[in-house]
Amino acid sequence: MVTGQYFMIQEKLKIKSNLDSKNQEYNHLSIQFSLGGFSFCVLNKDDKKFTALYNYRFKESTYTPQNLLQNINQIFETNELLKDKKYHSVSISHTNNLSSLVPKPLFKEERISDYLSYNNKTLRHDFFAYDDLKNHEMVNVYVPFVNANNFFIDQFGGFEYKHFSTVLIENLVDIYKFSLVPHMFINIGKKHFEIVVIADKKLQLYNTFEYNTKEDFIYYILFVVEQLHLNPEEIELQLMGNVKKNDTLYKIAFKYIRNVGLIENRSKYTFDAAFTEDIKRQFFTLLHQF
Repeated sequence: MVTGQYFMIQEKLKIKSNLDSKNQEYNHLSIQFSLGGFSFCVLNKDDKKFTALYNYRFKESTYTPQNLLQNINQIFETNELLKDKKYHSVSISHTNNLSSLVPKPLFKEERISDYLSYNNKTLRHDFFAYDDLKNHEMVNVYVPFVNANNFFIDQFGGFEYKHFSTVLIENLVDIYKFSLVPHMFINIGKKHFEIVVIADKKLQLYNTFEYNTKEDFIYYILFVVEQLHLNPEEIELQLMGNVKKNDTLYKIAFKYIRNVGLIENRSKYTFDAAFTEDIKRQFFTLLHQF
């Protein structure tokens, strides 16, 4: 644990095996972060193998953009894989609920702020960015953490960044768009979760919800099922993120939906033996961020 006057970092997970931190010629670094935490993994592209993953959780009282930067800086100063290290390539994803999907034919860059203002509270000085979802005729408009991006520029020079929901949606649609039955995917966090619905070879819905109890959790699932006229006897419900089989959220989902399972790893890369199936599922988006 590392503590400071304005912030606190609690290390939750560390995997590091057979990683030559001095030779970065073939190493790719993926970073995913939010106001509440910071994760990164290292992929050796030559061996096509994940060799390291770290995850940090921030103290809840420090959930501000200003404290976020201090927390990230503290991680870079203390983690041997980030301190003064250069990587062959770097990708970064911003995690927040300030995003909105726009059909590509309707998108106009000069009106980018309008797409978020309808459903989110935005500020006059906010910076807006967008991701062009490849092969999906959609644009994802969002507010990135600009101060964090500026920090990463100082650290790495160049890097690619996206909203985490872009990574989530692109990968799920690419993998499951040819399925013959509707699929609902739920990415579970500590107090929020995202729902992605894919049917008829395309994205039907993406949204994020906050929850405190298992009843909140199942209410939003059944609400989406009802609104999209899905049949709970026929849809495939796949869970990912912070979930294990037969925990509370899994059990209540199984009570109301016939076909419930945990998402399977379909990565084209291999993993060090320390990467369990639970870890692959919990960090699905981080491990598919390329």
